[in-house]
Formats: sequence, C-alpha cells, structure tokens
Amino acid sequence: MSRPVTIVMYHYVRELAHSRFPAIKGLSLERFRRQLDHIQANYTPVAVEDLIAALGPGGRDLPPRALLLTFDDAYTDHYVNVLPALLARGIRGCFFPPAQAVLEHVVLDVNKIHFILASAGDPGRLLAEVVALMEDFRADYDLAPARRYLQTAPADHRFDPREVVVIKRLLQRELPPPVRNEIVRRLFAEHVTTDETAFARELYMSADQLAGLRRAGMHVGSHGFSHAWLDRLDPAGQAAEIDRSLAFLDALGASRDSWTICYPYGGYNASLLDLLRARRCRLGFGVTPRVADLDADEPLALPRVDTNDLPS
Repeated sequence: MSRPVTIVMYHYVRELAHSRFPAIKGLSLERFRRQLDHIQANYTPVAVEDLIAALGPGGRDLPPRALLLTFDDAYTDHYVNVLPALLARGIRGCFFPPAQAVLEHVVLDVNKIHFILASAGDPGRLLAEVVALMEDFRADYDLAPARRYLQTAPADHRFDPREVVVIKRLLQRELPPPVRNEIVRRLFAEHVTTDETAFARELYMSADQLAGLRRAGMHVGSHGFSHAWLDRLDPAGQAAEIDRSLAFLDALGASRDSWTICYPYGGYNASLLDLLRARRCRLGFGVTPRVADLDADEPLALPRVDTNDLPS
C-alpha cells in the first residue's frame, strides 16, 4: 500500500526584481502565484492536521494527489506575500520559525551567507576573499590547507555553481564554528550592512505576526532555536535546542498535541529522533527531494521537494 503526499519546501517569496537584493535565491511573487495555480489544478492541498490524522493503523485516507506547503525560516515575506495568497485560495500552510532570530533580532549565519552571495557579485572573487580571511585563523585553529577544504565540495549541485557550493560548505560546516562565524560576520558587515538588528527586524516575522498566522488557520512548528545542525549536537545540546523552541511555540499558543519540526539544513540522527518521540513530536520534515509516502516513510523523517521542482 502507498499513501503519497507531495511536501513542498519554500524559503524567500518576494518581488525580487524590485527588491534591495534581486539576486537572492528565491521565488518571485508572480511565480509563486502561478505555482499555486498549478497546484490547485493538479493537486489537493492538505493541512498538517490531515497528515497527522492519516498516521498509524486506521488512519484517515488522504485525498488523491495530496500536497502540503511548508515555509522555512519565518521571513517577513511569508506574512506579507504568502499569507494573503493562501487565504485567498483557502490553503493552509506550515511555517517553521527559528526562535532565536525572532526573539533576539539576530541574523542567522545561513541567511547572512545568502545575502553576502546576493550582494558580492562574482562568486569566484568571494571565494578568494573567504580563503584569504582563513589565513587570519590558520595558526590558532590549525586549519588544513585551503585546497583540502575545497576538495570536499561536490563537483555539481542541483541549484548552485561549484564556487557557491564551496563557500556554503566552508561557512556552514567545514570550518570550526568560531572561524566560520567570524568570517561570516566580517563579510556581512562589508557586503551587506553593519546594522544587524535593523536587518533582522526587516527580514524575520515578529512573534505577533507568527501568532497572527496561527489565528488565520496556519500551522506554526519548530525549526530549532538557533538553526543549528541538530545532528552535530550531543543529546544535551539537542534537548536544549528543542526545549527552547518548544517554549517559544508555547508562547505563541501552539498546541503540544500536534507539534511538528522542520530540521535546519535537513540534519537529524537517531538520538534526535528518540528525543522527539519522547516529547511526542508528530511529524518531522527533512530536505531529501522526493515525494513522501506515509506508509513507507518514518513520520519524523518525511522528505520534501523544493519549490523549483514544481512548474511555475
């Protein structure tokens, strides 16, 4: 038996051509609306509650060609652009805020990297700048030669040229955390802005706006607290990330009976899944690009397709 459901992952949805950062990797509002047209013509949009009700023996059937929309990172785009479009069509989406960005008005490093890439222009030149900055930390952190880090990147990628893949890998995971955090801080100040607080307030939704999503019938789930690689934390660190994000959801009025998680970077492991089961998490969403099957897939490890995998 198979019960497929297409789960679609979105990030930036904005008027790209008229924005301050037209080169950001996102979906234009015009393309998003066309994609919703395609979805309504070819799929049956469902809510996260429908997936929860379908789980387990005796679960409800899903409609034919079921599809769930998910939106990561709590961008203001989602409140200003996405919410009105969904409400106009009667579609209920799922939104996953990283709590620290909302509460403390800090820009997540993953987003700093996005805007650095959108602002710096030539990725080859930016990669050379990253390699040059690494020299400031080589002695204190016993860094490997740059060529060794560069060799870890795959030769091709679904969406990014190799230079961009290398930059992201270096600044997201390959370099020691203090090194990559400081390099990202310097590049963000140079290429984007020195006023991180103002930028964060513009980029992310407020807690009031997230509560407004819930009142409008949307689902708000966990995206961790600090958008950390959860599979790289020890169990105590994983528990701290999850519990702080749950406290944030509690403050928004979200129910613990139907809470879900979207893994930052798609990272999870066995210890994290055990922790989530103990806290009665209902669904977990990753980034493996394929259609999910509720009869075959682990409910805490559901795959999602990227918005670029659908016509628009």
